[in-house]
Amino acid sequence: MASIIKQKNKYAVVYNYKDPMGNTRQKWETFDTNAAAKKRKAQVEFEQQNGTFIVPTATTVADLLEEYCYVYGVNNWAMSTYNSKKGLMYNYIIPLIGDVKLDDISPRLMDKFYQSLLSVKTKVVNNKQPKSEFLTAHTVREIHKFLRSAFNQAVKWELMSRNPVLNANLPKEEHEKREIWTAETLLHALEVCDDDILSLAINLAFSCSLRMGELLGLTWNCVDISEKSIEENNVSIFINKELQRVNKDALEALDNKGIIKIFPRTLSNTHTNLVLKSPKTKTSVRKIFLPNTVAIMLIGRKKQIDEMIELFGDEYINNNLVFCHSSGRPMEGQVINRGLKKLIRDNNLPDVVFHSFRHASITYKLKWNGGDMKSVQGDSGHARMDMVADVYSHIIDEDRRFNAQKFDEQFYKAKGLRGVEEGKTAPMPKYESAIEMLDITAVSDEEIKAEVEKENPEDENAALLAKLLANPETATLLKVLAKSL
Repeated sequence: MASIIKQKNKYAVVYNYKDPMGNTRQKWETFDTNAAAKKRKAQVEFEQQNGTFIVPTATTVADLLEEYCYVYGVNNWAMSTYNSKKGLMYNYIIPLIGDVKLDDISPRLMDKFYQSLLSVKTKVVNNKQPKSEFLTAHTVREIHKFLRSAFNQAVKWELMSRNPVLNANLPKEEHEKREIWTAETLLHALEVCDDDILSLAINLAFSCSLRMGELLGLTWNCVDISEKSIEENNVSIFINKELQRVNKDALEALDNKGIIKIFPRTLSNTHTNLVLKSPKTKTSVRKIFLPNTVAIMLIGRKKQIDEMIELFGDEYINNNLVFCHSSGRPMEGQVINRGLKKLIRDNNLPDVVFHSFRHASITYKLKWNGGDMKSVQGDSGHARMDMVADVYSHIIDEDRRFNAQKFDEQFYKAKGLRGVEEGKTAPMPKYESAIEMLDITAVSDEEIKAEVEKENPEDENAALLAKLLANPETATLLKVLAKSL
């Protein structure tokens, strides 16, 4: 029997068959219309029943990717990963090389494909304007990772003899430095912020190292701000879900895997749903302890929501969310982002994105706890400790200046080096200028010694240098070192 699976604006006919070795295989064939798919389905079933069926050998990149997403992706990907992979597939891969036969795919063709992607315009997804006009090297590398995995699967399925992108030439990715506010700037921003929701969001993201989705998915049953907990400095939140907007196709394909709650759509014509879902990794599920100051802010927020529930009565949609609209509906990240942009614009603050508060949180925690990455990882929810070290290795300017000051105090001034006084620059020893005037590789040791003594008759350092030059082996070594400089 064959079946038809709708994939966005395509229709796939899926059926099983026996290969020459007697093994059961699955085949996908993609069609533009439902009518064409139904016709092919009937043909496959008729030929299989009558023993006249022959498996088509012409498999395209589009056929492979459709099958790969359905067979491999559905079982192995989280909702967000499925969304992003399908987006890359339909927006940038299938339109360009979808019709290419797998037999015609070569390393040379794929290198050209990757290079051409840099001149492809970025698509608008979910009405969000792209950050750049054309695809970036980072996106090209994401496409490569997707194709590399798909072609690996094709080799396992014996559709290809080798993976054509294993040694691909990829565009170099330039990693931009993540800007974060200093502690002073953050404190000033919170002082001038008159948006209670934004202020609470910034404080929680900074003190708890939260992602935006984790913040917006926080519910009151996961918040412990009791009087006893505050007295014992034991207030905490429990992160076990996140708010995310996902495509309806992904929900259907993954059979609501990992979904805790699907919120009703406010617009009937939208192709997406807001959901509460389980985190992508186990380490993202975590308990985070709060500063009492932030706990008091949460108490104020709970009081506001209780007042709204009383005001709206039965009209209030109680989703038990900490961050919600006055009606109780879930609040999306764009609301927080708009508020942050306004705060920055109105107060002439350095331009940062909301995610920078998570980076700042991890950076300052590492600074304040002496580099205890394990405890910071417990707050951030990173799967691996090296991700904390690699991604968040910010060097704060004030620390770098402090390092220079400590060098000055602990080494130069503490050792009482001659000429090092407060507010003065230590003069260069005269014997260095004398040696610079000489071609040290062309004169004798005695000539160098005499020149040094002549330039610095009373200098202890000069006397020491002259003594060193009196030893032929030491003099030779010094000349070699001087030549290398």
